[in-house]
Amino acid sequence: MIESPVAHNHLTAYQNLKYYCMIRHIPNADQVIRETLDYVGLSDTGKKVFRDFSLGMKQRLGIAIALLSKPDFLILDEPINGLDPIGIKEFRLMIQRLNQEKGITILISSHILSELYLVANRFGILDQGKIIREISKAEFETLSEDYIVLKTADKEKACQVLKEQIQLQFKVVNSENEIHIFGQEQDVKQILKDLTLADVAIDEIYYARQNLEEYFTQLVE
Repeated sequence: MIESPVAHNHLTAYQNLKYYCMIRHIPNADQVIRETLDYVGLSDTGKKVFRDFSLGMKQRLGIAIALLSKPDFLILDEPINGLDPIGIKEFRLMIQRLNQEKGITILISSHILSELYLVANRFGILDQGKIIREISKAEFETLSEDYIVLKTADKEKACQVLKEQIQLQFKVVNSENEIHIFGQEQDVKQILKDLTLADVAIDEIYYARQNLEEYFTQLVE
């Protein structure tokens, strides 16, 4: 299913599914259509035609059209582009249901990596049209780094204190006075204390974990 599902603008959800049932020679069309519309949450659209659907409704109809043939495998291209937060959540829950209840394997192409992380259990990372890494969610969580983010205008002084007093590994990650310290969450209190005693002005400090977007960026840069 492509980013913008294709359907007949002047037809209702039921009529669009009826059309696809006819060209695919699907038996018991009326029952199949009603069950499918109910499953994707479009059973109450009545006489509303496709052109008047919200983007979220159009995406659900696209899924419904695909489900008519009882597929084992679905390919979705940028399925949540343009959806509002509620629409994204509803679509995510529907994708999870399709996998868990119907056993459908779903391949999603998307640049919204934070959302992919919530639904996928395996990731393939593309660069210049080629897969450069394939990794399971479990493997990613094992490899992802835990670190403490320190933001300070006194970057040089902070680095000196970290090296000489705190003795934790760290790296300066960008030009925005941000330092990643490789420690545990319980180290934050001691780091904060030592930096304060050394008169290092701290703008922000918190515990974090590498996310999928950061992992992707490291691979392709």
